[in-house]
Amino acid sequence: MAPIVHGLEADYGDQMNFVYLDIDDPANDPFKEALHYRVQPHIFLIDEKGNVIQQWLGYVKEQDLRAAIQAALAN
Repeated sequence: MAPIVHGLEADYGDQMNFVYLDIDDPANDPFKEALHYRVQPHIFLIDEKGNVIQQWLGYVKEQDLRAAIQAALAN
């Protein structure tokens, strides 16, 4: 998943923030608790107000992520 996400970040990083959480880092526990983040990969698309627009657990096709990003940016 990392190559796909990093490629999307290269394409859309000037329009949105990409944040990476290490599931094993205790400093991320508040985020893990709030998002119910338990396994990797777990990808969240979050709006500017902090609302989860969509989330994916496990492998996701690049075109699915790209379409969701484009739809979020269009709103």
